[in-house]
Amino acid sequence: MDCWHFKAKEIHDYSIYKKPCQGVVGFCQVWYYKYIMQGNPSLLLKLRIILFALAHKIMLDINFIRDNPQKVKEACEKKNIKCDVDAVLCLEKEKREVQTELEKMRADHNRLSRNWKPGGEYGFRHPDRDAQTTFEEETQIAMNPATLKKEIKEFEKKFNDLEEKLKTLLLQLPNIPFDDVPVGKDETANVIVRQVGWKKIVKSDLTKNYMELGEALDLIDTERAAKVAGTRFGYIKGGLALLEFALVKLVMDTVTKKGFIPVIPPVMLKEEMARGTGYFEAGDKEEAYFLPQDNMFLAGTSEQSLIAMHANEVLDEKRMPLRYVGFSTCFRREAGSYGKDTKGILRVHQFDKLEMVIFSKPEDSKKEHELILSIEEKLMKALGLPYQVINICAGDLGRPAAKKYDIETWLPSENKYRETHSTSNCTDFQARRLNIRYKDKNNKMQFAHTLNGTAFAIGRILIMIMENYQQKDGSINVPKVLQKYCGFKKIKI
Repeated sequence: MDCWHFKAKEIHDYSIYKKPCQGVVGFCQVWYYKYIMQGNPSLLLKLRIILFALAHKIMLDINFIRDNPQKVKEACEKKNIKCDVDAVLCLEKEKREVQTELEKMRADHNRLSRNWKPGGEYGFRHPDRDAQTTFEEETQIAMNPATLKKEIKEFEKKFNDLEEKLKTLLLQLPNIPFDDVPVGKDETANVIVRQVGWKKIVKSDLTKNYMELGEALDLIDTERAAKVAGTRFGYIKGGLALLEFALVKLVMDTVTKKGFIPVIPPVMLKEEMARGTGYFEAGDKEEAYFLPQDNMFLAGTSEQSLIAMHANEVLDEKRMPLRYVGFSTCFRREAGSYGKDTKGILRVHQFDKLEMVIFSKPEDSKKEHELILSIEEKLMKALGLPYQVINICAGDLGRPAAKKYDIETWLPSENKYRETHSTSNCTDFQARRLNIRYKDKNNKMQFAHTLNGTAFAIGRILIMIMENYQQKDGSINVPKVLQKYCGFKKIKI
């Protein structure tokens, strides 16, 4: 069998290529037959590089890593992530060398197999044989195809081993933080950008925490929820449940005016889709609920479903920026928060959330990030809740984000701000992993930039409304902006 035909079959059957990008593999096969069959091994080399990048979901451009090793090392150091960049470069160089030699060996094997034919004085005839060629030399040459085939298999194994090792290292590399991201190891280095609104000061004789209010007004029941589902669950009831739907309507009315498309996404994801957003390498896989019978994960945020919605697609540049707002129930194991907020509904396994996601062109992503933040602040101002905006330092940033803002809302019973929102610019980090691209004005393929931001994590916003709007008589005033949606001005006994 012709070695080029053999190679095409190998690519088609190679499941690690086929699984994440079947459409791309199909395109590459057409490309292969059109160009590779004409005898240009260098194109096959490029094809394998494309397939490797897509199948293994490289999240940083390997050329960028090769050209900017110090910048990548600094990013790892700033984000407190242990990555061996030198090992990546060494493996990548070795892989390219093995790859080049492997393709040369295949070309030689193909040529020898095709040119040696029965006939001649000793049963073989070589078309380039001169009068001085001896029987021993011809026999040695004739044996070369078989010898090369064995060597090719050895090199293929070496190449595949190098690919897997390189993949493991590449998956650990973080996104590069922007220059205006504060430098620091943890949340203590986060920078307050601004504070907005009047903070209600705790007075022990007047102020109740949200659980005291919730139980007194029959709005929250964690005792029965524990009986039914265990700890970190709650029943949301009565007027508080109606406030949830009012919050949803407020968000939808606000963001649709900015071109966001409402979506109710799946809450179950395949592993490759959940992993594609880049959080599993940061340890978030431990936070995810896994359904072994279905080999599926429950979404920890609708960001995961919304970003993955366009996996392995080419977006229409004319529609960009493409903006979505998702509403879904989210699930988190809270494995890393043992002993934190064990009572109440501030930190639970199941909660409802409204999430904004944007697919933008690279040159627009910073502007879109500020848009998301402005919407978050507009919603908070509409509710009249005191908050502060935080510029997250590199050490608290996580792998996927190049920049991140948090919004923390004032919680009177604790006399401090608590996180209620975040918004991240992930640049092309997630798009590379999930192969989300668009054609630019020069008809060149580019990776999209992805951004995400919390509209409302509803349980936490309900808590903030309860405490900041509580009255001396134990009732809770409803923020004016929500009254038209829920139909009442006060929650009382």
